[in-house]
Amino acid sequence: MILTTTAEVPGYAVGEVLGVVFGNTVRTKNVGKDVMAGLKSLVGGELEEYTSMLADARTEAYNRMVNAAHDLGADAVVNIRFTTSQTMGAAAELLAYGTAVKLVPRK
Repeated sequence: MILTTTAEVPGYAVGEVLGVVFGNTVRTKNVGKDVMAGLKSLVGGELEEYTSMLADARTEAYNRMVNAAHDLGADAVVNIRFTTSQTMGAAAELLAYGTAVKLVPRK
């Protein structure tokens, strides 16, 4: 499956739009890691615990989006985007979305 943030795939035309596909996950860190991140915020620097959590969440959301496209029989997902939001005090949602399409080779 071709996955891209662009609207078009070089060498192909969109033959059919199958629809918007989504993948999301909501994550939170455990209390121990929250305490460590809080202490780190006092002195500054990267909060590795949260960086790691969001990287894992991004991968999971991406994989869920790809699986949704696969279930529709897509050849590609174009215009892929990511967004994140805080769902509650210590939880964040990461959402991946794009347009599932069938491609046809350009002549």
